[in-house]
Amino acid sequence: MMNYEARIDGEGEGVQAAPFNPMIGSDDEDRRAKRRMILIGVVIAALLAAMWLFMHRGGAEKDPAADKAGQAATVSVVVPGRATITGAISASATLAARRELPVGSVGEGGQVAQVLVEAGQWVRQGQVLAVIDRSVQSQQQIGQAAQIQVSEADARLAQANLDRALRLVQRGFVSKADVDRLTATRDAANARVGVARASLGQLRAQAARLNIVAPAAGLLLERKVEPGQVVGAGSGVLFRIAKGGEMEALAQVGEADLAALSVGVAAEVTPVGSTTAYTGQVWQLSPVINPQSRQGTARIALSYAPDLRPGGFASVVIRSGTVVAPLLPESAILSDEKGSYVYVVGPGNKAQRRSVTIGTVNASGIPIVAGLSGQEQVVLRAGGFLAPGETIVPRLVK
Repeated sequence: MMNYEARIDGEGEGVQAAPFNPMIGSDDEDRRAKRRMILIGVVIAALLAAMWLFMHRGGAEKDPAADKAGQAATVSVVVPGRATITGAISASATLAARRELPVGSVGEGGQVAQVLVEAGQWVRQGQVLAVIDRSVQSQQQIGQAAQIQVSEADARLAQANLDRALRLVQRGFVSKADVDRLTATRDAANARVGVARASLGQLRAQAARLNIVAPAAGLLLERKVEPGQVVGAGSGVLFRIAKGGEMEALAQVGEADLAALSVGVAAEVTPVGSTTAYTGQVWQLSPVINPQSRQGTARIALSYAPDLRPGGFASVVIRSGTVVAPLLPESAILSDEKGSYVYVVGPGNKAQRRSVTIGTVNASGIPIVAGLSGQEQVVLRAGGFLAPGETIVPRLVK
């Protein structure tokens, strides 16, 4: 079914009107919507362009050098100057007795009857450490004492016979030859008395040697014998004594450091597990260098302390004189196949590589014995991220 519209005015009267098409109005609306979208996009683009021009107008007026500096890395630098640094050599060491006395059985030996000491005790010179059973030796001494009595009786009889012969010789009843024979008999009897007494003394000395005694006063480090054990000359070491309780640290140092040391210099020894540092001094330097490790031994004398246990480990710091040089923290020093180096601030704030020779590391830092005067601005950190000639912005750290 179709709808028709008629013109109202009189001129069109009787003329048939055009039919109505609903799609014509819809196309107009789409075109108007597209125009609005395009207009909005143009406006947004114009605003963005205006903002970009506004922001970059000020940047175009900036100094190019300042803009370049703004892009450079900011690094912390320090002027180290020069300081008097106490030289110190750090090393690891083994603790030991300075004079260790091994004690064993010096007699014919036997079964141990008593052990009178324990490790860790102080002993005096001649103190009995262990007693060995001497029942056989006691009987030998008794028998020898009886032999002395027999010899003494024979000597008295010989003397009496000689005295009687001397009285009778004046009367002519005894010849001179008889007197000489009796005199010889008397002298032999007296000699046998002396031999018997010497034998008894030998038995007593042998019995006394059965006791194991301390050869000197000191600290008993080790006990390796128990009651009932059979010991003899081949039993080895039964006790170990630190003479006088004196200890030492055997510090292993490189051959260059060993050459810089001398007898008598002070050292601080800190045993592992202890926070106490014990002061000693170097009393002997090794005359040879280990060909494999290229190290020698510095022997440091120490007084007795409970923390100083032979066989333990310790850290050692040996004083080796003083040096005047710049001092830098470890973070400022770099190294590669060419050696140690630092970065300093050069003309135009350019990073410059500077080769240096370092000294012995200590608690305050690392001394620079060659390569720096101390007046340079040295990069403290981040040197590993720089390249020679790179522009940097130094920030001085006091």
